[in-house]
Amino acid sequence: MRPVDLARGHGLSTQAIRNYEEAGILPRADRTPHGYRVYTHLHALALRAFAALAPAHGHQTATAIMRAVNQDAIEEALTVIDESHAQLLKDRRTLAAVEKALRDLVPSGLPTPPESGMTFVGPLARQLGIRPATLRKWEKAGLIHPRRDTRTGYRVYTPADVRDVQLAHQLRRGGYLLNQISPLLAQVRSAGGVAPLEATLSDWRSRLTMRGLSMLTGASELQAYLRERDAGDPPNT
Repeated sequence: MRPVDLARGHGLSTQAIRNYEEAGILPRADRTPHGYRVYTHLHALALRAFAALAPAHGHQTATAIMRAVNQDAIEEALTVIDESHAQLLKDRRTLAAVEKALRDLVPSGLPTPPESGMTFVGPLARQLGIRPATLRKWEKAGLIHPRRDTRTGYRVYTPADVRDVQLAHQLRRGGYLLNQISPLLAQVRSAGGVAPLEATLSDWRSRLTMRGLSMLTGASELQAYLRERDAGDPPNT
């Protein structure tokens, strides 16, 4: 095949095909006596494998996989794939921890005096079984933002503050660091509460599912490429 034939078959430009070859995504093409590239069915299979691996692992990781395969560094390619699968598992566990933390927020348990709708650091810390110093540490880290009572100077926690504290507490129990918790709390605040995050979490779950399914497709296409490539290798003597 000419570069244009391979490109048209995959909705790409001829320059993209040349770039892929230079990047190691495609094996090196033979050249005609006049220097023109000649591609084969094997190159088409390599391109199919890369196109399937990219949505599964990301463009950069898919490139690393194909480059390693084309350099006969199969163990290296498999290691990159294993690391990508491990990251997907980590992402699934993160999502599960966030969902559990949100489920464990029980509004009826808020230590909120009915006459003011607010609470103070001591009662809140006792309710959660943590020290007041922990709440002050979270405040310093920017996780929570209680206001100060104008008369006494004491920290005052609104129901929204208590929600943030409870969520932070659950995530800390799950082993998350303060700098990992802060972005989630910011999202809760921007969404106006926990309920609007359900759509975000559902989308997150769907994307993880699609990524896992794409990994299966990518593995199948990569196996087809490897099988064809190995079948074309001359036997060892």
